Amino acid sequence: MVDRSIDRTPPSERALVVLPVLPEDRHASNRLAETEGLVEALGVELSQSLELSVRKPNPATLIGGGQLENLEKLRDEHHPTLLILDSALTPVQQRNLERALQLKVIDRTGLILEIFGLRARTAEGRLQVELARQLYERSRLVRTWTHLERQRGGHGFLSGPGETQIEADRRMLDSRIKRLRRDIEDVRRSRGIQRAGRLKQRKPVVALVGYTNAGKSTIFNALTNASVLAKDMPFATLDPTVREVELGDGRRCVLVDTVGFITDLPSNLVAAFRATLEEVAQAAALIHVRDISHPDTAEQAQQVEFVLEQIFSEVEGPRPPTIEVWNKADLLTTGQKDDARARALEHSTSALLASGTTGEGLPELLGHLSSLVFPDRTSRHIQLPADAGYLRAWLHAHCEVRSESASDDGTIDITVAMSDDELAQFDALGRTVGAA
Repeated sequence: MVDRSIDRTPPSERALVVLPVLPEDRHASNRLAETEGLVEALGVELSQSLELSVRKPNPATLIGGGQLENLEKLRDEHHPTLLILDSALTPVQQRNLERALQLKVIDRTGLILEIFGLRARTAEGRLQVELARQLYERSRLVRTWTHLERQRGGHGFLSGPGETQIEADRRMLDSRIKRLRRDIEDVRRSRGIQRAGRLKQRKPVVALVGYTNAGKSTIFNALTNASVLAKDMPFATLDPTVREVELGDGRRCVLVDTVGFITDLPSNLVAAFRATLEEVAQAAALIHVRDISHPDTAEQAQQVEFVLEQIFSEVEGPRPPTIEVWNKADLLTTGQKDDARARALEHSTSALLASGTTGEGLPELLGHLSSLVFPDRTSRHIQLPADAGYLRAWLHAHCEVRSESASDDGTIDITVAMSDDELAQFDALGRTVGAA
């Protein structure tokens, strides 16, 4: 059955996918399979995919003349309407390839932007994708088409050449970018207010991060009983989702499912999604979800780390602690599981083997989270007289109330988790608290 929330009507575009492989590139076959998945996620029919060995990038077309001729033959044979070159193209290279092949050409950045544009559902997501698109298009403004060479204004010899069309287009894009940034700044303020509200309620934020298709949404659904779309394809979900999750000891935190990262994630996207990624920067802890069954899981983890470094380079203060969840353990053999568990014990950060599909390892994850985000809280038992409503209200506002009951004489018995600082504040109100 076709999932209409993702797939569209039969695709009108047929794509020829080309992966230029430089001498230093490794795992090219896995990279090509990933790009094919991106094309599928976009809803474009894949007509042909291939690797091209590039010893030295051609400044004009990236690939060599003989390879360009081969692409012309493939174009005539498979009749694609689109060429997707899985690399970063300069504006000049893109223009020359389009002229030579008489096809629309997009590079990896353009492909990812197209997918993000398709998946954005909320107003915030659409704003951020549109900003990234406008920044990308502004970098593409070169003298590619005839209309960009026209000039207008200016008279005679003294008034200068006037304003070229490319300058007018750039000015128009700058105006849009300025407006989008203003709108996104409003989003940032709104998120800041929401974040402050969660902090006031003593609910720490934990952010899920990871490579796209690592299973973040599956883990998120399993922990929160949510119904976020989880599908085996890149960027199945784009807009961040926030839910409360109850930890193993009754404590609660807020879990944020963020956008997935990918190799060569466009810097414009990282900048445009700053408002969303601030949830990562301000989190009390991070859960780095890895697809441990993927052959390139180590390389994918390095790409996630690279993006996280970009995010935290602009943030003051220490980076939050990280738990690595080695997901999709259900896809491993018994021997592979044993090997993964041994490697997890030797890992530099806290790591555990898990499966969002079967639930394996998730109780242990909740236990790790509890000790990580509530490191200094102790469970205490408090008895309050019936007329001490203000003290009861203070406990609910500043601490974590785990249980509460009232006796026949009106005495209120409360079990509460509180830190030493909170205990001192409570004592200042004239109460003596005994440890449970």
